[in-house]
Amino acid sequence: MAAGRFAAWAARLNKIPFRDISAEAADRFLLVAKTICAVHVFNAHVASVALLRGPSMLPAVSITGDVVAVDRIAARRGSVGVGDIVLVTAPDNPRKVIAKRVTGLGGDAVTFLVDPQGEESETVVVPKGHVWIQGDNIYDSRDSRQFGPVPYGLIQGRVFFRLWPLGRFGFIEQPTSL
Repeated sequence: MAAGRFAAWAARLNKIPFRDISAEAADRFLLVAKTICAVHVFNAHVASVALLRGPSMLPAVSITGDVVAVDRIAARRGSVGVGDIVLVTAPDNPRKVIAKRVTGLGGDAVTFLVDPQGEESETVVVPKGHVWIQGDNIYDSRDSRQFGPVPYGLIQGRVFFRLWPLGRFGFIEQPTSL
């Protein structure tokens, strides 16, 4: 009796189109793998989304956080300019990515307050291949005033659009004066 049940089960098993199922599974797996690769390439080389938070970029970026779109092509093309907010690998901590505003390009003379509470200022000429970055909130920002000019190669991308909060949805505007 058990042999009869096994024979019936084996007969049903033989009717299942395993080759068709495995081919379809392989096709779906390849589609998922290709999609993941395409998303990775797009995020790494074209554009991505980032969460910016903290006090250093007040009032341009909310202290509770803004979700922004980042143009990664701009940094490679060399089209980052004065006034742009950029994502930069922190020169003093390579594991950290910071968002700051570009206030000087290679060859520019940048004057800044040494101590935001005082009146002593200093002028620095930014070397070629470097940028000078500062937070909009000079009272609470670690930037080029502490670690000096930043190599252009550390720029990961240019922030160009705010996605969240919806009340501030739109293109990021540059300040009227730097």
